[in-house]
Amino acid sequence: MKKRLLNLFNVFGTFAIAIALFAFVVPQDQKAGAAWNVPANYKSMKSTKATPETEKVGKLLYAKHCKSCHGGVGEGDGPKAASMKTKMTSFKDAKFQAQSDGVVYYQSFVGRDEMPNFEKKILDEEDRWAIVHYMRTLK
Repeated sequence: MKKRLLNLFNVFGTFAIAIALFAFVVPQDQKAGAAWNVPANYKSMKSTKATPETEKVGKLLYAKHCKSCHGGVGEGDGPKAASMKTKMTSFKDAKFQAQSDGVVYYQSFVGRDEMPNFEKKILDEEDRWAIVHYMRTLK
């Protein structure tokens, strides 16, 4: 009887520990980000011309630098997304797609808060625009 009671206690104890640990894994309530304050010189920036080659380059660079947070198709559901305090907007969202290329560029490479600055990681201007072009294909 004692052995059976001890086994039952172990099962319930393990279950309680699993529930406690699961509470830390489940994403916490994420808040919507504040409006971006994008400088005028970025708002008026015009992108380079998109070509099939730039979209291929953009896809590769996106996979390397963006996918872990923004997800494979830009839904903001990458493996790191759940640990963020701010909920990411989907690149498929009409409001996101309606932004000028310069605004998307600023948000993507200058960043703020949890969105890191990529100006020193992605040095080539053409590569940056290639990522913006690729993000535009994720409608």
